[in-house]
Amino acid sequence: MLKKIKNFFDERLIPGAVSGDLDTEHVLRLAIGALLLEMTHMDGEVWPEQRKAVEEAVLDHFDLEEDEARELLELADAERADSTDYFQFTSLINDAYTQDDKIRLVELLWQIAYANESLHRYEEHMVRKIADLLHVSHKAFMVAKFKARGDD
Repeated sequence: MLKKIKNFFDERLIPGAVSGDLDTEHVLRLAIGALLLEMTHMDGEVWPEQRKAVEEAVLDHFDLEEDEARELLELADAERADSTDYFQFTSLINDAYTQDDKIRLVELLWQIAYANESLHRYEEHMVRKIADLLHVSHKAFMVAKFKARGDD
C-alpha cells in the first residue's frame, strides 16, 4: 500500500518537488482526505451528496484533476479504514498548517456534514473533536459552522 501511495504522488501530483516536502505533502493530503471521508460515515450511511462534497473539496483544496482526486480519495479511504483514531491525522496537520488553514479544514468538515441537508449528532461530535484536536477556538468553530450552513 505504501508503495502505491508513493508512486501516485511521485508520478501524478508533485513532479520535481523536494523529497522531504513531497513526503510531507503526501501525508497531509492523505490525512485530510481521510478526515473528510470519515465524515461521510458518521451517521451510518454514506450519502451521495456528502461523497460529492468530499470530491469537490479535494479538487478545490488541492487543485487536482478529477482522476488525481479520485485516486487520492481511494488511498485516503484505505488510510481511513486502517486508522484507529483522529490524532494520527490531526497531529500531522497541526505540525504543518497555519491556524487559518485549520479553520478552513473545520469549515470543509461542516460543509460535508451539511451536504445532505441534515446534521446528525455524530457528525457534529466529529467536527467538534477535530476542531479541539486542531486547537481551533470555539468561536472559530462556530463561525465555520455558520459559514458552511450559509448563515454568514
